[in-house]
Formats: sequence, structure tokens, C-alpha cells
Amino acid sequence: MHGEYKVPGGKLVVVDFEQEAGVIKNFQLSGDFFLEPETLIDDINNAVNGLDIGSTILDIAESIEQELPEHCEMLGVTPSSVGVAIRRALTNAATWRDYEWEIVHEEEIDPMLNAALDEVLTKKIGSGERKPTLRIWESDRPAVFIGSFQSVKNEIDSEAVEKLGVDVVRRISGGGAMYMVPENCITYSLYVPELLVRGMSFADSYAFLDEWVLEALNSVGIDASYAPLNDIVGPSGKIGGAAQKRLGSGAILHHVTIAYDMNPDEMLQVLRIGREKLSDKGIPSANKRVDPLKAQTKLSRDELIQRMVEVFKQRHGGVEGSITDTEWDEAEELLESKFDTPAWRNRIK
Repeated sequence: MHGEYKVPGGKLVVVDFEQEAGVIKNFQLSGDFFLEPETLIDDINNAVNGLDIGSTILDIAESIEQELPEHCEMLGVTPSSVGVAIRRALTNAATWRDYEWEIVHEEEIDPMLNAALDEVLTKKIGSGERKPTLRIWESDRPAVFIGSFQSVKNEIDSEAVEKLGVDVVRRISGGGAMYMVPENCITYSLYVPELLVRGMSFADSYAFLDEWVLEALNSVGIDASYAPLNDIVGPSGKIGGAAQKRLGSGAILHHVTIAYDMNPDEMLQVLRIGREKLSDKGIPSANKRVDPLKAQTKLSRDELIQRMVEVFKQRHGGVEGSITDTEWDEAEELLESKFDTPAWRNRIK
């Protein structure tokens, strides 16, 4: 059996082994990581050999940790990442290059239509009617996007929203509220089969699906890294946040909004950011919670998007695609029947 896992911010972990009578045999770890002393790789191999094939990532990591000598270094690889690679091998997980990717970047549209498209395209992945897709959003006006389980009154100042002419959109994924001004943010969605992240924990899948973005940002001098569970962060705060929705069909929606620029005063008028959330993150002021890309680069929003797409193609492949007429029609229908209705928008008041 063969499994691979690219550690977010780290190196490629490769595992090869056999299974016999329900246990792992002839286990061999390899990759472009660093181990000191060099005999450490033998310790890891010995720790995994003989483990039950039903072992969890945690079980595998604990077995490896017990075998590690007192003074050793593991750079670019961790015991848990070895566990992820093993679980991916045992569950026949797919890799990015197993798929033909489409990259979609359409013109500006209604923010609610963007939310409706997310649901439509995710369902198309589950039914096999669409190839895995990266879609860059463009919206024609500002909007507040709230998570599927958030309360409208607790998250949004309705008077400020009405005064500023801001739409309120409830998305199908969980997570927190985002004030999205088109020229100030970069938003993208990934529509992927569950096979791509099979064998990973929910938390691991977030960083795995956004690794290409970190590479793109780092390549232009932006100091960006991942902070569990779902944040992309810079030296002075949050750069962006991810959210996911998983369908029973095996399709996953993974979308991210990145701050390119921001108007903190306007954001604070629209969003009710509680003291408890701020203190929990150790941040004294909501104005300092966000670290927009423009603070670190002179590149325009369009130039950054271009670089992101370049890196995605380099790593995973991909061709330019588009939304089909059928998908547009289904999204329009869903907007009218669901997203632009009080029942959906205010389902949690």
C-alpha cells in the first residue's frame, strides 16, 4: 500500500507498507523531511510495524512518540502526519493530480447568487456532473455573509446594514460572519470529492486544502501561515478564514475569504463583535483583528489573484472553465426559493 501527505507548511510524507492478518507489515517511511539522528527513521518504522490497520491517527502518533529517543529532531514531519499518510493509504484517498481541475473566474454577480452557486456546484460534484473546481468569486456590491448556525440579531447591526445598503446573506457552511466589500477581499471556493481529504481529520483537511494559497502568498513576500482550526494569519492578525460544508453525496464545499484591504470603522458598524470573542483570541481591539494583505504588499488585488491561480496550476493542474447555463439557471432558482427568503435568512433570529 502507498500513501502520501503534504504537511501544511512542512514536507512530503510518503509511506509504503503491506497489511497481513489485519496488521501493518514491512512499513517504510520516506520523504523530503529532516530527521536527526538519521537512525530516527528506523525507530519510526519499528513503531508502526505491527500496528492494527484500524489504528487511528492518534493511535499511530502515540506509538511513534513512545519510540522516539530523548534527543531528536523531526523537521517538516510529525508523528501525526505519518498517521495521516497511513490512513490515506488504507482508505484509498485520492491526490490533487488524480483529478482534472477547472478554474472558474466569472464577472461580478449578486452576492446571494454567489452563495447559491456554492450549493449548486457542490451538489454537481456529488452527482458527478462537474469536475473538481476552483472558483474565484466576484460580487457586485458589499454583503455580510453569516454562518449557517449564526443568529442574525447577535451578529449584525440591522440599522447599520440598512443605512449602508449592505446585503445579508446566510451561507450553507458554518463559521463566523464576514463583511465582504468586493474590492477589499479575495474569496474563492473549492468544490471537491471527499476522496481528496479521506483519511484526514476535519481540522487537517482545512490546512491541506489551503496549502497552495499559503505558497502563493509566501512567494510574493507575504508572511502568511495557518492557525487551527480555519484561519490564515499574518504577523498582526487574521488574513482570512475558511469554512466547509460536507454533503452526504461525498462532495465538499471549502471556501475562504481573504482580506485584501479593509475599512475597520465600517466593519464595526455592521458586525457585532462581542468582547468574549475578542478576549478569547487575546486581541484587545477589533480594529487589530484583521491583517489585510495590502499592509504587506504593493501588488493589486488582481495581481494577487493571478499569482494564486498560477500556483494552483503549478501544483495541481487546471484549465479555464465556466459556469454552464444549467448551473446558472439552478442557482437563480435557488436564490429565489431559498437564499433570498426570510425563512432562510432569519432561520436563526
